[in-house]
Amino acid sequence: MKKIYVTDLLRNENYTEVEIYGWVQNQRSHKNIIFLDICDSTGSIQAFVEKSFSTELFDFAKSLKVESAVCAKGLIIKDNNKVSLSLKSVELIGCVLNKLSPQPRSNFDVFNEAITSHVLDYRHIYLRNPKIMAVLKFRDILMHHMRQWFYENRFTSVDAPILTPVPLYEDGSALKINIHGENVFLTQCVGYYLEAAVHAFERVYNMGPSFRGEESRSKRHLMEYWHIKAEMAWGNLEDIISMVENIIKYLTQKCFPDSHEIMQTLGKKMCLDGLKTPFPRITYDCAIKVLQTKGFAIEYGKSLGSAEEAELSNDFNGPFWITGIPRTIEPFPYVIDKKNPKITRVADLIASNGYGELLGVAEKIHTLDMLDERLHDKGKFGDPRFDFVREVHQIGCVPHVAFGMGVERLIRWLIDIPHVRDAIAFPRIFKRKISP
Repeated sequence: MKKIYVTDLLRNENYTEVEIYGWVQNQRSHKNIIFLDICDSTGSIQAFVEKSFSTELFDFAKSLKVESAVCAKGLIIKDNNKVSLSLKSVELIGCVLNKLSPQPRSNFDVFNEAITSHVLDYRHIYLRNPKIMAVLKFRDILMHHMRQWFYENRFTSVDAPILTPVPLYEDGSALKINIHGENVFLTQCVGYYLEAAVHAFERVYNMGPSFRGEESRSKRHLMEYWHIKAEMAWGNLEDIISMVENIIKYLTQKCFPDSHEIMQTLGKKMCLDGLKTPFPRITYDCAIKVLQTKGFAIEYGKSLGSAEEAELSNDFNGPFWITGIPRTIEPFPYVIDKKNPKITRVADLIASNGYGELLGVAEKIHTLDMLDERLHDKGKFGDPRFDFVREVHQIGCVPHVAFGMGVERLIRWLIDIPHVRDAIAFPRIFKRKISP
């Protein structure tokens, strides 16, 4: 079992002679000395061997290909703050039979659109790239702090099913599969199941995959993505807006100190706009009028797209809410506004800097009569697939609120990366083969 990592050596701990397992990241030859940059999951250390020490070891080190997996033994050399490894032996653990260009661990722009297809074709190898690793490390940090927030605020994790008889939106918007002759869907949203669970635990959440059937080529859509969903009993729209603002601020505060090295690797600065709570608000109606004055051909009752959201973000110095979204746009489980029955008690949070919608919050219907009205609106009333949803509303259903946030969208905004595909290990993209 591996006991020493590169980061242990670089921290100047009291090592003298060590054995390190890793990969050859780079190789350089200078007359009678060979330099090998040996890396592992934590960093890279320069190792070297002089020809005068051992011609055999020198020749072997010179023959090693980049990406070779090795076990290197040697003496730690400390020169001021620089730590290196004077090699005494090198064992080849995993050889290199194929070569990729650019080299996976080399310093190239892995986000460059010109090589995107190639990087995605060999995603299973390019996961070794330091920039991709940095993004995925940030994702791990973010998910850890998100779970911690839920734990600290008395939420119970509920693992909802991926296979479901009903999508959140129309059937054509979901991915359909057939199991034993029964048509079912890959989940778009776990809301129906959290709605059932919230009447047991009062505060529930789920972090898991969701699937989209509608094709989109935007920078914030994937076929398979991860959702952070939560529901809370006895709440209203103001409660869920306040809670989400608390979450965004918490995640920004917690992730920032944990991600200095990550941001250095990416050559970016983490977005701190999430600290500017409370976030300002604009009504959907007002947003439409603003966009029309700016030349956008958009009418009331239409969903805002990436371009519209980006334009609106120019008027705000941070994230902002769009409230009062029409009932014609939103799915049926959300409450109709009593003061204006044309709109729902729903709000979308739009990211700063043109990154678009991050998440949505809503008051969910708790009375059977309003639920049936909305089912009628959407042409779903009488569909037996929704019987279990109606049954929840017939036995002690209480006012409850919910939010749903795309993990990749949040990551993209916080660390300023070009596309949501860059925020997940193995992206599933429309019009692209499911591979690797």
